[in-house]
Amino acid sequence: MSDQLSAAGASLAASASELERSTMRRVIWRIMPFVTLGYFISYVDRVNVGFSALQMNRDLGIGPAQFGFAAGIFFISYCLLEVPSNLAMARFGARRWLARIMISWGIVGMCMAFVVGPRSLYLLRFLLGAAEAGFYPGAILYLTMWFPARYRARMIALFGVSVPLSVFIGSPISAALLQLHGYLGLKGWQWLFVLEGLPAVAFGLLFLAVMVDRPAEARWLSPQQRQWLVAELAAEAQQARPVGASSTWRVLANRHVLGLALVYSGTAGATVGLGLWLPQILKSFDLSTMETGLLNMVPFGIASIVMVWWGRASDRAGERLWRTVAPLAVMSASLAAVLFTHSLVPTLVLLSLALIGTYAIKGPFWALVSDWVPAAGAAAAIGQINALSNLAGFGATWLLGVIKAATGSYPIALLPLVALALLAIVALLLLARYDRRASASRGRP
Repeated sequence: MSDQLSAAGASLAASASELERSTMRRVIWRIMPFVTLGYFISYVDRVNVGFSALQMNRDLGIGPAQFGFAAGIFFISYCLLEVPSNLAMARFGARRWLARIMISWGIVGMCMAFVVGPRSLYLLRFLLGAAEAGFYPGAILYLTMWFPARYRARMIALFGVSVPLSVFIGSPISAALLQLHGYLGLKGWQWLFVLEGLPAVAFGLLFLAVMVDRPAEARWLSPQQRQWLVAELAAEAQQARPVGASSTWRVLANRHVLGLALVYSGTAGATVGLGLWLPQILKSFDLSTMETGLLNMVPFGIASIVMVWWGRASDRAGERLWRTVAPLAVMSASLAAVLFTHSLVPTLVLLSLALIGTYAIKGPFWALVSDWVPAAGAAAAIGQINALSNLAGFGATWLLGVIKAATGSYPIALLPLVALALLAIVALLLLARYDRRASASRGRP
């Protein structure tokens, strides 16, 4: 009898395992291409101003400090509207809200072709930030609605890899579009904005037509698959480690949420600063526009591969803390070392290492956030973390321009990113120490 029970138990476990595999395989192939491609398009539209600057700054008489402010002001409106946008998504549904964001930023992105000076550039970058606000944290929240915790680091890394991939693929495309200078009376940088803004509008309409909000609505899953996934996510939500009260305003002011925002600032500042300024850093070595575009691909291509591998490793080990700390350390050390080289190849190697660290962080970090933040407060908490951390994007981009204008040195201009990464390491270790003490006092492992 016991042998029969054991055999029946093994058969049931195998059946459950096969159900999980088939369900998650279908979810991955249905959900991930859409959210990843959406973020890919968004990042192309966010950072293409870095390539347009190779022509636009000269045409419009924009200096380094003005460009840094224009590129960074995006994050002021982005930050102000991030949490409201995520709360609106929770109310209106991911499908409608994420599609609305894509269409909005596509339209504003195309309007960037018609700026005539610093002020109009400031205005449209501000509006672009308002239009795009909420897409990244909204997509992260959307992924937590579909993927159990043990899948999240690799899925978030796969989603996040669209950022370095957007620069890897977008760099030569942007460089090529600049060669359309004079066609139909438009300058190359104007063609860049128009032709890279159109896909966002088209993809937003497609997203609206084919996606659904939650697993319970997924008719492309079998009834058994839907039931398993809904039950799995509900069970995890009940076991989440709370950060505090679930009231929206109390979640926004919670020490874990604010501390995690400070941690993510370490990578957000470098992501934005290097994404926007790297073309000009490379161009300073007397490269042509096309050479700049091709070399700009290299660090982002390498970072894309490492980012996915690092997220998978984090899921397999079930470890988040040190897999967030280690890339921050690599990033800060590499950026600091740029001070000691003045030739192209060593600079490119060091910046590649810095970008590897910058992007490897993202999968383990957001998985850590989902461990610490309960489902009830997730929309507000994720929006708050992303919004506040992206203020570092504004500060880093603006400071890079100001320091470059004052010193003429890009390596010196990168030092604020080093300080921000070191501060992030300290903040994360203090948060982890607090969490261990709180868990011990509650009698939890």
